[in-house]
Amino acid sequence: MVHYHAAPLTPGSLAGQGSEVLVPRQLPGDVPGFVGRADELDRLQALEGATSGGGVRLVVVAGTAGAGKTSLAVRFAHLIRARFPDGQLFVNLRGYDPGRPLAPEAALERFLRALGVAANAIPADGEERAELYRSLLAERRVLVVLDNAATVGQVRPLLPGDAGCLVVATSRGRLSGLAVRDGAHRLTLGLLTKAEAISLLTAVTAGYRDRDEPTDLAELAQLCARLPLALRIAAERAAARPHMPLTDLIADLRGESSLWDALSTDDDVEADAVRTVFAWSYRALPGPAARVFRLLGLHPGPEFGAGAAAALTGYSVQQVRGFLDLLAGAHLLEQTGPARYQFHDLLRAYAADQAHCEDSLEEQRAALARVADWYLYTADAATRSAQALRPSHLAGQPAPGIEPLAFCAYGEASAWYTAERANLLALVRATAVAGLDEVTWQLPATLDPLHDAHSALDDELETARLGLAAARRLGDRRAEAAMQQIMGYAHRKGGRLQPAAESFRAAFDLQREVGGRLGMLEATNGLGQAYVGQRQLDRAIDYFSQTLALAQDEGHPGWSATALDNLAYAYNEMGRPEQATELAQQSLELCRSAGIDSQQLVNPLLSLARASRETGHLTRAEEHLNTAAGILAGGVAFRPVELGFLLEQAALALASGHSEQALDTYQQCISLTQAMGDKRFEAMIYDGIGQALQHLDRADEAADFHRTAVSLARRHANAFTLATTLTHLAPALDRTGQSEPADAARAEAETLLTPYADPRADALRTSLHPPPP
Repeated sequence: MVHYHAAPLTPGSLAGQGSEVLVPRQLPGDVPGFVGRADELDRLQALEGATSGGGVRLVVVAGTAGAGKTSLAVRFAHLIRARFPDGQLFVNLRGYDPGRPLAPEAALERFLRALGVAANAIPADGEERAELYRSLLAERRVLVVLDNAATVGQVRPLLPGDAGCLVVATSRGRLSGLAVRDGAHRLTLGLLTKAEAISLLTAVTAGYRDRDEPTDLAELAQLCARLPLALRIAAERAAARPHMPLTDLIADLRGESSLWDALSTDDDVEADAVRTVFAWSYRALPGPAARVFRLLGLHPGPEFGAGAAAALTGYSVQQVRGFLDLLAGAHLLEQTGPARYQFHDLLRAYAADQAHCEDSLEEQRAALARVADWYLYTADAATRSAQALRPSHLAGQPAPGIEPLAFCAYGEASAWYTAERANLLALVRATAVAGLDEVTWQLPATLDPLHDAHSALDDELETARLGLAAARRLGDRRAEAAMQQIMGYAHRKGGRLQPAAESFRAAFDLQREVGGRLGMLEATNGLGQAYVGQRQLDRAIDYFSQTLALAQDEGHPGWSATALDNLAYAYNEMGRPEQATELAQQSLELCRSAGIDSQQLVNPLLSLARASRETGHLTRAEEHLNTAAGILAGGVAFRPVELGFLLEQAALALASGHSEQALDTYQQCISLTQAMGDKRFEAMIYDGIGQALQHLDRADEAADFHRTAVSLARRHANAFTLATTLTHLAPALDRTGQSEPADAARAEAETLLTPYADPRADALRTSLHPPPP
């Protein structure tokens, strides 16, 4: 139990409560067989101690493609990781991939998730994401590795704001703007020395070949332009042929080099050398393995598993695993985890080029269609394990030979989605470009419950826009309705309530046109939620009532229970606890009788607790909360649900006269909401702390918290929430002798309350003008 008498409580003293989340160590494993670069590592060690005007320390490792920038950065990071006890963050910005580079907003989302921010609490705005990211890293020692940055614009939003952190960025460019504006130090990575290149060849072939002549090793190193990527591929080929003289391999490579020189107009010797080694190794592959290699270059996303590779190539999973092992052994693929693989960006581009040259457009399109089918039907299986309210959008079966995954539990499905999320977004983009319109809308429609469960708002909105365009090209009104519904969800979760209502209304009209009753039900529920957010409660109640009627007509208990609880929430917001109690009780009973997931019981229990508290039935409110606590203790609680529970618990403690207990609970809320990054809830919590402090006759401290709540509400909450916080600020100011600011707060609150005519608004207006003592 925390007590608050020892020292004054201030908003600043709670500001770091959410920063107890440990930063995970996300670096790739240390580089096996790392050779050379001693001088560069020494230079990086020296730069690590340098600072730039008290700001974040930043080092850029620049160099040509294939020079080993990533290996050097990762090796360096492992050497110094002990100096950064708060953890490490790593992201591949994919600035040179054939597909789209990773946007800073997407990288920030990954970092915020890694830092413990709940997915649904990640701000939609890129600047707000950067602000939250910097606040979470404040006063910490964290190492951040930004790999494969193409532009300054990819890097700058990812810079922490504290000198305790170190950022290492790798790039093929100089990123001069970072040196000018951000004080970056640059290390330009050249070729390996002759001795280092020979050492790398020797290290990879050790144990496979008898000692090769130094002159032959030197010649092979020179043909590879002393670039680590080319050297490793050449060394693996030599190791795989232990009895072939190295001179024969060199002659073969020289022949390939001559052919490449005849076809190339590029005067970049290093680039030519790398491509020559690629071609030399590719032509040595058996025909089926070569086909697998080039078709894998068409995979839309950055990383893939055996199942996707099998679908893409048309082989069985068992067959394709052998090819993947062969390609990884030849250093043409990199294995990133159990049955997970990725290309170096140069190799991916080379593989795709070979596919474009050797496979017809029909074959390439067929490969994309197969892998899209595999992802679509696997996503459908994952979605069905996650929810039961929304039916599948797929009527048929996957194409012959496609083997989608199945999931025994939601945890497996969630892990699959997390691993494949970047691929799924890339796939929808690729199918849209390829004109595969049917799958372009089916994928986002199928994925939406998973996007929702993981609060992947960016992906949800972009895929819905692509799907909507595809549905319109097809002239498919059902598909268009599904996409409008998803657009509505994405807009609402992003705080864009008017566009959300417009999308939900469009979805409803389209569903009514095609006779989609369940779709109409979902659209009316979405409209109700959008109007609750705007605090147009009468309209919200109308739409939730329509949802309930449609659900009852369809005999759908899950949707009926949801609609009843949404109605209860709206009536509680309106200040009509009696109606809320009746509706929440019906929702609770329906959940129990229909055997609906116990987690769904929590929301109606919280509605009942709030209504009981507001009608003075405090013991009954406590009983409802105790029941909810038992349910939450039985599983992993969704953070917003946990926060809602704690807020109601704090409000009950306050209503019961247990002000110190309320402060304890609000402090738990601060820890949770700051980790989530949701400023709307933070405003409510600071306002609640202020009320508790007023009850404890600590008006000065209360006024500070109310002022902070007002500041947060102005930026992040609706007008009614701001009016509420101003209403609570005024008496705290009165008690500290600040009558003028108190009157100004009352006047502003009264103006803000003008549009509202419900009982809760009337009660607030009355509280602004209390009767004289």
